[in-house]
Amino acid sequence: MANEIMYDQNSILIVAILFVLILLAEEAGYRLGKYHQGKTDVDVKAHTNTIQAGMLGLLALILGFTFNMSLQRYNGRSEAVIQEANAISTALMHTWLLPHPYDSLTHRQLQQYVDLRLALSNTDYAMVTEQKALAEETKNLQKAVWMNAVSAARIDPRPVTTGYFLNALDEMINAYGERNARLQLHVPEVILFILFVVFISSGALMGYASGLGRKRTFMPSAMMTFLISLVVFIIIDLDRPNRGIIKVNQESMRQLKAE
Repeated sequence: MANEIMYDQNSILIVAILFVLILLAEEAGYRLGKYHQGKTDVDVKAHTNTIQAGMLGLLALILGFTFNMSLQRYNGRSEAVIQEANAISTALMHTWLLPHPYDSLTHRQLQQYVDLRLALSNTDYAMVTEQKALAEETKNLQKAVWMNAVSAARIDPRPVTTGYFLNALDEMINAYGERNARLQLHVPEVILFILFVVFISSGALMGYASGLGRKRTFMPSAMMTFLISLVVFIIIDLDRPNRGIIKVNQESMRQLKAE
């Protein structure tokens, strides 16, 4: 994330800048089209409208592709939360197979583990220090639970008791790693830059086509620019799991805590 430009910026600011740039490009295209209006015949205007339609088609294609990519990553993160919650739930149930006193001790530790995972999910993206502290505490608790499981296995090495818990604990740690990995997946920034270039170029072409005509259609084009910017905001917001309006649902983790 450190080598990228936009990921650390506010999504509303990015969309606002994009909206203004499209309007400026449209205004520049309109003035250029107005300048060439008297020198242009009907065939050139028709050709310009054809190019404009093709540009808008390309815009829709790239927009749909980027939205689908962002939505897939959001769904993947949501599935990772559910898988981790299921893995923790299985480990919690298997703690009662451990010999005393590791059954109750490990059960309490896993309950603390759920609290840490929920706390990390509710921590804002900008709270870097708090995130690092929670991540370190989570890893230390994982090690403590694993050491208790090893000690319990020395007392009761049967695969149908302690062995089941060790398998469940291994799945829980794997689910933790997979969820963290999915948090790092997002739409490549180069695709967003290409998307923005197409947006701005489309705005300039719409303005130019409007300048070639006799009347300017400002309100419809401004409305379309606003709607495009709104879709871009949704794409960026879906791509940022720890901030924004659209966040990954943690209900499976909360239900696990309630149980």
